[in-house]
Amino acid sequence: MRKITHIVVHCSATKAGLDIGAATIKRWHLDKGWSDIGYHFVIRRNGQLEKGRALETPGAHVEGHNSNSIGICLVGGLDENGKAEANYTPDQMARLFQTVAELKRQFPRAVVLGHRDFPAVRKDCPCFNTIEWAKSHGL
Repeated sequence: MRKITHIVVHCSATKAGLDIGAATIKRWHLDKGWSDIGYHFVIRRNGQLEKGRALETPGAHVEGHNSNSIGICLVGGLDENGKAEANYTPDQMARLFQTVAELKRQFPRAVVLGHRDFPAVRKDCPCFNTIEWAKSHGL
C-alpha cells in the first residue's frame, strides 16, 4: 500500500440539480486523456458512495500530491449562476464523515484537507473550510 499523508476533499464543480456519479466523472477524465477517474471515491447527492480508483493506485486530483493522497469528490459545488457554493446535502455530508472516519482509521496520520488548501491550487474546491470541518468532527 502507498504511504498516505493526505485525504483530500473535492467537488465536481456541478450545479446542485445535476446528480452525476463516478461513471460520468470517469468519462470526463478519460475525455481529457487521463487513464482513469482521478478520484478514489465519489459521493452522490443522495449520499451514495461510489468507488473510483483503487486505493493502491495514485489518483489524479492534486498535482504534486497524488502519490501520497486519497481523493474524495462531493457531487455539486456550484450555484445556479456557476459560482462556488457549498450546496451539499445532509446525506452527502454524513457519508463524507463516515468515509473520512474510516480512512483515518486506516491511515491515522493522514491530514484532511480541501483541494483549495494546497498552495498551488487557485480554486474554491470544495467550497467550504475542510480543515475546520475535520477539526469540528474530531478527524
